[in-house]
Amino acid sequence: MKAAPFAYVRPGTVEDTVVELELEGAKVLAGGQSLVPVLAMRLGRPSSLVDLSAVPELTKLSRDNGSLRVGAMVRQRQVQYDDLARAVPLLGLALPWVGHREIRSRGTVCGSIAHADPSAELPAIASCLGATMTLRSTRGSRQVSAGDFFTGAMSTVIEPDELLTEVSFPVASPDEGFGFGEFARRHGDFALAGVAVRVRTTGETVTANITCFGVADRPASADVSTHLRAALDVTGPEPDEADLRRALAAGPAEEIAAAVVDTVGDAHASPGYRRQLVAGLLSRQLSRAFVKSRRRESGVR
Repeated sequence: MKAAPFAYVRPGTVEDTVVELELEGAKVLAGGQSLVPVLAMRLGRPSSLVDLSAVPELTKLSRDNGSLRVGAMVRQRQVQYDDLARAVPLLGLALPWVGHREIRSRGTVCGSIAHADPSAELPAIASCLGATMTLRSTRGSRQVSAGDFFTGAMSTVIEPDELLTEVSFPVASPDEGFGFGEFARRHGDFALAGVAVRVRTTGETVTANITCFGVADRPASADVSTHLRAALDVTGPEPDEADLRRALAAGPAEEIAAAVVDTVGDAHASPGYRRQLVAGLLSRQLSRAFVKSRRRESGVR
């Protein structure tokens, strides 16, 4: 099929862009990896496309005040390989799983987050790290935390006349460790289930947060510090990764999976199968992230 007729504009500034978005039916075009197929199948019929490719300020990738700031036109592949992005290790772990190389070369980080597919990796990373989204319109600018940003499947708090100009990810601290894993039928497919893990170890204090994707209508986040500490009570405070993985698999991981998987299932997987996937991924990635946090805290890389 071919797309329905639409107007096309290519503004040169953010100010001109948000003016164009005030027109009824206007839609932002960034990387186009999600939007173009929707147009081709006529699942969406915008009155105009507002192309962001000529707005220089949206192409900036910078580190500022403890955050990695990713502009709306920064491609996923740039973030994957840019040295600045090494300050956010969880992005480096997740980006190789996003589609294929060709998709990452065109797709943008902000575009994937704004699209809010519940099976996508980048919305989950934003949720796990507590990223902040900056939204602009002719009314001004506002910032929204990831916890408040996603409202459902393919749904966010972005108003029709607002533009997501950048996402700010917090830079990792020396006492943090991270894990990421997903299961898909083929590499590049959307995940049947996936997990992102962030563990902080400061002296005797251990905190752990996870975000699961592909298992609910939006990224499903949870504080699992109590479950991790319960596993450490079995293994001791400094277990190796294999011992901690077995302790988590013996109960805590299944308990977490039962709480976060919120889906009636589909043609690809039942809720029970997704719970098994999440439990397996969590036991592996939580143990890995904990060991990494211990190594980073002690200065070992």
